[in-house]
Amino acid sequence: MKLQGRVAIITGAAAGIGFATAQRFAEDGAIVVLCDVHEARVREAAARLAATGATVSAYRVDVTRREEVDAMVAAVLAAHERVDILVNNAGITKDARLAKMTEAQFDAVIDVNLKGVFNCAQAVAGLMTEQGKGVILNASSVVGLYGNFGQTNYAASKFGVIGFTKTWARELGPKGVRVNAVCPGFVNTEILQTVPDKVLDGMKSSCWLRRLAEPAEIASIYAFLASDDASYVNGVAIEASGGMSL
Repeated sequence: MKLQGRVAIITGAAAGIGFATAQRFAEDGAIVVLCDVHEARVREAAARLAATGATVSAYRVDVTRREEVDAMVAAVLAAHERVDILVNNAGITKDARLAKMTEAQFDAVIDVNLKGVFNCAQAVAGLMTEQGKGVILNASSVVGLYGNFGQTNYAASKFGVIGFTKTWARELGPKGVRVNAVCPGFVNTEILQTVPDKVLDGMKSSCWLRRLAEPAEIASIYAFLASDDASYVNGVAIEASGGMSL
């Protein structure tokens, strides 16, 4: 198992790509720490993993609140004495065209998707450099590569995440810490359950595989990047969109 005994913190882990990543990491032998702003859901998710024999813990964490992030990291250190992997998966959308987007919509998305990533990465970066080894993985998006109608705030945050990734890869790489990003296209998660079939069909037709991604497919990319199989991969933003950009 490629992640045997490694301690992995995953934000936004109660559902979707975050939970799928926690599942995959657990299957690969990691000690998984599930973090989410929804306490009941993240504890339920942890219980599901624990039932499979995984070593797992759950924390209610709002990534925009640095004191909550620091408290979680301190608890993980007290329990496991190290942090090997951070997956910055927590994110939200509040879409509107530029002319109609409110300041509250803009600020909320930037706070979670950008400042939240900064908070979590800064909270573990010093620990990882002291260890001389670690992996930080950031959730960007194809929207962070190409933009998208009605997503000024989301696109800005995901472009920013790529900027974080490339900057931190330069700063932390010489100290043994790799930093990479994943840029998914449209993924079959709960957020799409209320989307009309006509819109879903348009999403599927926008990529050359003619289907949505499954969360486990994105999780497998995180698992690769977290493992020693990717030991020379640093500072990249991997597009996983079924060929949307072709």
